[in-house]
Amino acid sequence: MQLHELEKLPEIKRRKRVGRGTGSGHGRSATKGNKGQKARAGGPKRIGFEGGQLPLYRRLPRQRGFKPLSKEVFFPVNLDKLNSFAAGATVTRGLLYERGIIPSPEVNVKVLAGGILEVNLIVQAQAFSAKAKDQIEALGGKAEVA
Repeated sequence: MQLHELEKLPEIKRRKRVGRGTGSGHGRSATKGNKGQKARAGGPKRIGFEGGQLPLYRRLPRQRGFKPLSKEVFFPVNLDKLNSFAAGATVTRGLLYERGIIPSPEVNVKVLAGGILEVNLIVQAQAFSAKAKDQIEALGGKAEVA
């Protein structure tokens, strides 16, 4: 083996040693800038510290009670939007999404009695208002909870 055949070793980065004299390049203020509270021993204060003033998180009232994280959310669809479907068709979330009536095929749909339904349909949704269900069934259609 010859010198030109040796592989170059990976570079080893040494940790920064601060406050070890002016010759090190990191002496005097030890990379903390000039004076001030942040340069002193004890370092910067905690997040939310306001110089001794009563902090915001203590000035605001406490939240009480319980608020469930997973509240079921429904996307409302009025009956008049369903008039664009052919008579006897089965209306699902996928079809509503393709027509641009709902924003995503994964949302929960609740059919409401807004407007007048003119065609009989089989509607599959996650929820129905009582009036909407009555109007769908009055025309000979079905309101199926999916």
